[in-house]
Amino acid sequence: MPLFMLDAADFPPADWAGPEGLLAVGGDLSPRRLLRAYGRGIFPWFSNGEPILWWSPEPRFVLFPDEIHVPRSLKKILKKNIFRLTFDHAFAEVIAGCARPRPDQDGTWITDEMRQAYQRLFQLGYAHSMEAWHGGKLAGGLYGISLGRCFFAESMFHSEANASKVVFFTLTRILQQHGFILLDCQIHSPHLAEWGARSIARCEYLEWLRRGMACTTRRGSWENLL
Repeated sequence: MPLFMLDAADFPPADWAGPEGLLAVGGDLSPRRLLRAYGRGIFPWFSNGEPILWWSPEPRFVLFPDEIHVPRSLKKILKKNIFRLTFDHAFAEVIAGCARPRPDQDGTWITDEMRQAYQRLFQLGYAHSMEAWHGGKLAGGLYGISLGRCFFAESMFHSEANASKVVFFTLTRILQQHGFILLDCQIHSPHLAEWGARSIARCEYLEWLRRGMACTTRRGSWENLL
């Protein structure tokens, strides 16, 4: 498939993406562009020095909230109530934590440009963070985008063992309670596969996305959801 070059143009259909999932190059990270992308099954992913790259993988890795599997080891951790959990209390700190390079990575795809873009979406009430605190310090967190009844998980981190696991599980349970039908994990993760996430065909993903996007977005702070 030919690669679509963005300028002022809108996105092509998500199923025009190439075999590796790359759909388009260029454009910007304005709130309008990002919201249109997510609503069409497309997301940005690029490194410093690269142009903005837009993706729509085939297959798509998702978790349906009512299919989550809780490992026995996590159940034991949850019972201990080690962490205090919050929503939208430390978005900038969470995305900064996610941007720190991992031991198995060279650099990070969460560039300064990306951080600023998602901070704008947070200010507009579309992006959200969930935090785990221990001893008054941020121990882990996750951030993503909410549109309709779909949540698009972008990244998570931990500085204390199990913090991100507790955050992810709790987020999934809350999404389930509030009628969310889809948690988009984008690309395969062996860790999340153990929790019930699975790969589905792009066409099936786009149909679930269409259903979720037909619902009203819960915009604004989520601090009262816990």
